[in-house]
Amino acid sequence: AVRVIGALRAYLLAPSDPHAVLDLLADPAIRIVSMTITEGGYNIDETTGRFRLDTPAVQADLAGDAPPATIFGFVVEALARRRAAGAGPFTVLSCDNLRHNGDVARTAFLGYARARDAGLAEWIERHVTFPNAMVDRITPSVDAAIAAELNAASGLDDALPLVAEDFTQWVVEDAFCAGRPALEQAGVQFVDDVTGYEQVKVRMLNASHILLAFPGILLGYRHVDEALRDPDLERFVNAYLERDVIPRLTAPEGLDPQEYRRSVLSRFSNPAMADQLLRVGGDGSSKVQVYWTETVRRTLADGGDLSRIAFGIAAYLEMLRGKDESGAAYTPFEPTLDPARIALAGADDLAAGLA
Repeated sequence: AVRVIGALRAYLLAPSDPHAVLDLLADPAIRIVSMTITEGGYNIDETTGRFRLDTPAVQADLAGDAPPATIFGFVVEALARRRAAGAGPFTVLSCDNLRHNGDVARTAFLGYARARDAGLAEWIERHVTFPNAMVDRITPSVDAAIAAELNAASGLDDALPLVAEDFTQWVVEDAFCAGRPALEQAGVQFVDDVTGYEQVKVRMLNASHILLAFPGILLGYRHVDEALRDPDLERFVNAYLERDVIPRLTAPEGLDPQEYRRSVLSRFSNPAMADQLLRVGGDGSSKVQVYWTETVRRTLADGGDLSRIAFGIAAYLEMLRGKDESGAAYTPFEPTLDPARIALAGADDLAAGLA
């Protein structure tokens, strides 16, 4: 079904009217500032884990010669104004799809604040909350043909229509320094610690998603539901979840891993999603490390069978060659691999990749 969702009551574009945005953020009526700025948007150095102060936009905001241009400049300036006026803090709620997103946001905004004003940073650290949250909903890429179909059904000329599954889960740590609406009435699950839910999602849904994608691409499939209809791939993914993951998983209270497994496979099998395997398998060099490492570590620790994970890694490396078993070409999306490493993956000398 096609739905038009009207969730916005007003809109301000920060670059066009930064003063109005700052006035709004400083208003005591604002209790929560939520954000979706992508993982890279938090400006964290991957090597040190610290906020980067060397980027030109951050340096310009810290200089203070003009209204802020970064989200860090806007949020910290608004908090400075609220502190000076005795208006109190607001909650910074990251909605980005990354683990411990609240902790990442805390690192970023405190890093900026410390560079600006140590006293302000101390006030933020004491009074502002950054709850972690976990969101789960599959949203495939939308090409021009699907966009045209959606717009024809809605009667709109939407430049960015969205395809999403019926399933949705949003788990949030209940740490809101200035109060919150009763979002549980809309299905939000509030918990003390989101870590267990993140682990289940990462090690079951995300891990099995790429485990299906890599060999599925090599077999010539292009959509997730097509790959899962292959009986060999369905058995393979099921075996990974049942034998490798679930026995080594500590699920939160009330969450049944077997029921979650059935839900994951049901979601993957939905043909209406037409979810692209190349999208799911994209940036595999990053995803493999995040999604499979903990299961590998625990399997090694108890002397378990690593054959399915080894096959998955082999399928990933073969997928990087850019040809399926029929000889059809495709382009893997690997933004973190340089051309030399991509070339190495495609070389005939397999031993060279292990040197």
